[in-house]
Amino acid sequence: MNNFNWLGLWTLYKREVWRFLKVINQTLLAPIVTTLLFLAILTLSVGSNSGRLVEDIPYKYFIAPGLIMMAVVQNAFANTSSSLMLSKIQGVIIDLLMPPFTGGEITFSLTMGGVTRGTLVGIVVAASVYLFVPFTVSHVGLALFYLLASSLMLALIGLLTGIWSQSFDQLSAITNYVITPLSFLSGTFYSIRQLPEFWYKVCHLNPFFYMIDGFRYAFTGYADGSIAVGMAVISVTNIVLWCLAQHLISKGYKLKT
Repeated sequence: MNNFNWLGLWTLYKREVWRFLKVINQTLLAPIVTTLLFLAILTLSVGSNSGRLVEDIPYKYFIAPGLIMMAVVQNAFANTSSSLMLSKIQGVIIDLLMPPFTGGEITFSLTMGGVTRGTLVGIVVAASVYLFVPFTVSHVGLALFYLLASSLMLALIGLLTGIWSQSFDQLSAITNYVITPLSFLSGTFYSIRQLPEFWYKVCHLNPFFYMIDGFRYAFTGYADGSIAVGMAVISVTNIVLWCLAQHLISKGYKLKT
């Protein structure tokens, strides 16, 4: 423990936090606008016209937790992926590799930056949504778990994407063809119980489903799947992603060339 680079870890973490706080209009305020637009369009076009209920829950209360979580995961992913990608493109990745950091310290600092951004976005978006949809949180502990664990998962995926990508085009491909479809097809806007049996089972293979479903349960008390299974899936996935990211960074995979 005496050889742990606490000062370097704290400095790198602060750099990650200040990096997104300096463009707060883009990183914190823009997600509010996007989420409220989704909420307005969906409730006006789908929910309000018929007073629609989803599993006895008013539609706007059903989608609100999913919209909040969608903003969280997108921003946690964007923080770590863009950080590494910019370091590569600008040729300053050496500033990350040369100091006496271990792979674990770099992984921790970068991912905690993503978790911080995801958590802050979740808080400000939830506060904004509350002005229009005065929700209640039935299980505060579960809400915090899913907020932090989901931010961590997407921060780790963003870190792995940043390691693998060699251009912004490759980074955009992961965002457009993997992250966005998985988040949109995770039951954010609907109950997966409405799906045909085959697609209902497919949804259970999507880790984003467990994030949305568990977070919604924390707010409404309703879940499409098992909360215990969801927590286990997210926890195991995070452990696997962390070990992989730490290993690749320690080896300098696609970072030293």
